[in-house]
Amino acid sequence: MRTDKQRERNEPEIVYSHSIKAGRRIYYVDVKRDRNADLFICITESKRTANEGEETPTFEKHKVFLYKEDFAHFMEGLEDAIAYVKQQLGDIEDRRERALETPEETADEPERSIEEQPRRRGLFGYFK
Repeated sequence: MRTDKQRERNEPEIVYSHSIKAGRRIYYVDVKRDRNADLFICITESKRTANEGEETPTFEKHKVFLYKEDFAHFMEGLEDAIAYVKQQLGDIEDRRERALETPEETADEPERSIEEQPRRRGLFGYFK
């Protein structure tokens, strides 16, 4: 569902969204519809920046756009990179397990809402 602000800026419609909270960062994996009704993925990293003396935090954002013709190549490269890191570092501590032991910082950025979606299995596990 497009907001008036999105329509004004002629931004693609977000048809599905999943957020991943990771300490001072939040990753958004959005499926968007372009003007030709084609779907693509937009991955956004939102990082809270330290700004002493200011009341409200600021966020630094970086985006990657991923089109369907590149999905297989992207997944192959991502899987290879993850395998390399695991090979170099051994077992990697799961952030979710660590969160049970120590409280994590939470970003003050508001949650983005979309229509309720069924739980689906994805690259990073189950999500709505």
